[in-house]
Amino acid sequence: MKLSLKEFKLMMQIAFTYIGTIVGAGFATGREILQFFTQYGWSGTITIIIASGLFVWLGIKLMVIAYHTKTTSFEDLNIMLFGKNIGVGITLFIILTLLVISSVVLAGAGALFSDFFHFPMQLGLLFTLLITFFVISHGIKAIFMVNSIVVPIMFIFIGIVVFQSLTSSQATNFLHLDAEAHPFRVWLSPFLYTAFNLILAQSLLVPIGAKIQNKSTIVGGGLIGGLGIGVLLFSIHLSLSSQMPLIAQFEIPMGYFTYSFHDILQVLFLLVIFLEILTTLIANIYGLTTQLNIKYDFPFRRTLSIVLLCCFLISQIGFSNLLSTLYPLIGFISCTWLLVLMFQSSRLAR
Repeated sequence: MKLSLKEFKLMMQIAFTYIGTIVGAGFATGREILQFFTQYGWSGTITIIIASGLFVWLGIKLMVIAYHTKTTSFEDLNIMLFGKNIGVGITLFIILTLLVISSVVLAGAGALFSDFFHFPMQLGLLFTLLITFFVISHGIKAIFMVNSIVVPIMFIFIGIVVFQSLTSSQATNFLHLDAEAHPFRVWLSPFLYTAFNLILAQSLLVPIGAKIQNKSTIVGGGLIGGLGIGVLLFSIHLSLSSQMPLIAQFEIPMGYFTYSFHDILQVLFLLVIFLEILTTLIANIYGLTTQLNIKYDFPFRRTLSIVLLCCFLISQIGFSNLLSTLYPLIGFISCTWLLVLMFQSSRLAR
């Protein structure tokens, strides 16, 4: 079926928003890709292909389920998948996780302003919160617009880094780089990575699926978005592999490539990281606010203000303290959720 220009534009907005939701600061800096893929050498190239397929398949499935059931609530979706008692429990856990992860992301934005732009951390936090409030309060169209600007910018920057990496004598490391790791860890990594990202991304993908009227637009957006995530994963993996094992010691691995850049490009790299923090934060906060708004029937902007205030207060705890205790539990529940989505939800997506 031939798509109109309006439907094609909407499909690309869905794709960009899907990518922007998944691609946060950990992705843009290379830290997540290094941890889940590149440290495993040539095997990481294969597991990236697996992860890309999962992002395409399950991203589409989430949105199509919401399209058929017309639910904007990820609690309703989890009840459909797990039954009421378990579904409600998982939803409460996701709400808590979204709140804490959003606070972690916000703390990261504050640290970026403090460490690199030399602004007071609290000023950076408030600036990020104001932008987030402004975008979310204008609804899903504003979120589409922000991602439609940010994601192409990120593709351009990563393209520059990949071009630089291809000139290296170790450009083909991704094909033969050896690494010592237990096979279970290697082959679990794409499922763990996809599960962790999608269990949070459902907070935005479900409302998108429910609001879009054309199923083919959803499928096309999910396909392009999932493939786009795969292209970015592979591009960063290729770049990081070309500088292994040296680059593994850097806190911001992709920052290694900016040392040879002009000062303006270095600033632009930091801006890209901030924008990716922003798109992830907007997606998480929008999904969380929408869910609480449905559950408790508060005015949307009041709910949004309360959520942002909670994130601001929690972000004062700091970045590393929040991550160390929560992430293992998120991983276990996310993998369980992913398996159910893969094998028990076919009837909902027809």
